[in-house]
Amino acid sequence: MVSDNWVVSSSAALLLFIACAATIPAAPMASAAVGDAQITVLYDAFGKESVMQKEWGYAAFVEYGGKRILFDTGNNPDILAQNAKAKGVDLTTLDFVVMSHRHGDHMGGLTYLLKVNPTVRIYAPKEGFGVYGADLPSSFYRKDPSLSPEQRYYDGTPPEVMRFGSAWPGANFQLADKNIEIAPDIHLIALVSDKPGTLELRELSLAINTPDGMVIVVGCSHPGIDKIVESATAINPRIHFIAGGFHLVAAPDPDIERTVTALHDRFRVEYVAPGHCTGEPAFTALKKAFGDHYIYAGLGTTLTATQAGNHR
Repeated sequence: MVSDNWVVSSSAALLLFIACAATIPAAPMASAAVGDAQITVLYDAFGKESVMQKEWGYAAFVEYGGKRILFDTGNNPDILAQNAKAKGVDLTTLDFVVMSHRHGDHMGGLTYLLKVNPTVRIYAPKEGFGVYGADLPSSFYRKDPSLSPEQRYYDGTPPEVMRFGSAWPGANFQLADKNIEIAPDIHLIALVSDKPGTLELRELSLAINTPDGMVIVVGCSHPGIDKIVESATAINPRIHFIAGGFHLVAAPDPDIERTVTALHDRFRVEYVAPGHCTGEPAFTALKKAFGDHYIYAGLGTTLTATQAGNHR
């Protein structure tokens, strides 16, 4: 039975990933081949010692089909700048950016990004009166024609669509509230959290339809990692790989086990590379369930998937 090979690299080296190996030989780094999705973790709170700075938050640089994508921007603009420079990632040449949600540890680096790339297209969740901007039909509010014009909004003749500003005036935000394909085989999964504490929070995940199956990059998975994966299966039922935060950091063991079982048994996810808010107990549970299909994805890690056969 032949299994998929994963390539893990750091800095200027491409390291061949071998499960359970203590020593991994280095090779010169190469760009992701056609059909591969390459993911570099630029921001997280765990990782091996390097010139990159660890801090709570998440950002990943994604390459696929000739597109260069920044997924989230971490918590601190100076740290994003430092870590991107350390990995040789040029943020001035991005094709677009995806902001998963409005929490500060994912969008804090936007000020640096917009400083070096002020016109880049930024996909963000569409929320009513959200920090990324918003628009609403003027029919959203009740009207009373009996009032005199000076007591009425817009003198009683509001625009058909009312547009509201963002926390970053002039930024090129493209707001999404439904699943869309933003480039060939590159999709956004748009869901809304129904969990206590993040009720009605809207979140975008990146889903790439590769020849190997779906490669999913998640920010915090507030709507539920299982719901995100389920939505992605409508594009392609084969889920090859998931990277990012699974939001199990404070979850009790039974909830962790239910989620891990769903990913492994129900959705038959082939590889996981959890990070950020997944949580240490969940790292352990995922390692136990996925074995050598659990991929380490600490700060500075670069992951490249290549198809060597179907392991099922």
